[in-house]
Amino acid sequence: MTTMTEASVREFKMPDVGEGLTEAEILKWYVQPGDTVTDGQVVCEVETAKAAVELPIPYDGVVRELHFPEGTTVDVGTVIIAVDVAGGPAAPEAAQPEAAPAQPAEEEPKPEGRQPVLVGYGVATSSTKRRPRKGPEVTVPAPAQAIQSELNGHAPVADKARPLAKPPVRKLAKDLGVDLDTITPSGPDGVITREDVHAAAAPKPAEQTAPVAAAPVAPAPVTSYDGARETRIPVKGVRKATAAAMVGSAFTAPHVTEFVTVDVTRTMKLVEELKQDKEFQGLRVNPLLLIAKALLVAIKRNPEINASWDEAGQEIVHKHYVNLGIAAATPRGLIVPNIKDAHDKTLPRLAESLGELVSTAREGKTSPAAMQGGTVTITNVGVFGVDTGTPILNPGESAILAIGAIKLQPWVHKGKVKPRQVTTLALSFDHRLVDGELGSKVLADVAAILEQPKRLISWA
Repeated sequence: MTTMTEASVREFKMPDVGEGLTEAEILKWYVQPGDTVTDGQVVCEVETAKAAVELPIPYDGVVRELHFPEGTTVDVGTVIIAVDVAGGPAAPEAAQPEAAPAQPAEEEPKPEGRQPVLVGYGVATSSTKRRPRKGPEVTVPAPAQAIQSELNGHAPVADKARPLAKPPVRKLAKDLGVDLDTITPSGPDGVITREDVHAAAAPKPAEQTAPVAAAPVAPAPVTSYDGARETRIPVKGVRKATAAAMVGSAFTAPHVTEFVTVDVTRTMKLVEELKQDKEFQGLRVNPLLLIAKALLVAIKRNPEINASWDEAGQEIVHKHYVNLGIAAATPRGLIVPNIKDAHDKTLPRLAESLGELVSTAREGKTSPAAMQGGTVTITNVGVFGVDTGTPILNPGESAILAIGAIKLQPWVHKGKVKPRQVTTLALSFDHRLVDGELGSKVLADVAAILEQPKRLISWA
């Protein structure tokens, strides 16, 4: 690979699109050598261990060379594309990279028809339109700025004017989970630049975890492989990170799971009524909305369940806010984005937040920041026709509620057997934090609200 030395050629390096991530896989190139690009134009999509992210180019020009083909995993800080900012023709040697070998499963075309993408929702047809980009911006390198952690439960104090930044820079900050209010601008007239955002997203040296010497590992046994009848799929990206997190959670937090079967006929009727309410016009209203609200009310009545375990400090950390996670099954693996400060939201605003979370996850645009700082999670296995399950805790959280399929079943109602809408709820919790009494109270409260949804008013 030849390094460009012409003054007019700018080389764009793989940025750290997460918090301290060291590599990313190039999923798709949207440009080829010879294409004209403009400041803020998305040139490729990459996948990290946390999410798939689109990368915008920070200058205008003509693509000279793509340094890596699709499917290549590239270290952060490595040059991935060269752009001639003088606008000259592509160099003869800048040939299109060879196509990477087809990636099984993850690289297959998406099937037509409805497929369960987000747990609790089906696929809806949607398209993403991009606004025209403005002209180039002048950028000046800036020192790294510390990004405020969302894990402390406090939002930045809004005591100053809205930060100045161009739309592409705002999009980049959103994708990287950077709060523009925390950045000291280096651009002219106090404008925040792309370099400012990348510097703020980079981890401080003191926060980087020191490498730990790995224990000796015995060589893997040689196994036979029948290529005609078996397919091997590389485990990487989101799926690899999720697998490691689930193993760590399962064998670190002592899980307890409790179950309750409940008549949700009245809740289903309320869902239909809310769909006709003008306050919910244009919003997604479904059983998950009321189940989420029921869990939030149960947490308000039993706040000790909203906690985490601090192994280093040997402390239980009670959290006075609820970042409600919604488990999402995507082609790249399980992700759990969360609704920040869900406890403060009215029912219409909660519906709006759920709708945004669904659309973002369905399009594969969930940012790393959206998956950090969760406190409790809901997973809806009922969308697959499953009655119940024993969900594994999302790492760092104290509880996860699984929702089973809602079905018409024979049920004793007012002394008579009648067909009623029934579902089974399962609550897994960390027994270091939550004893059986507390876990039972929370699950019983959720069931009671779904059986008599008027308790949303009397208990809220």
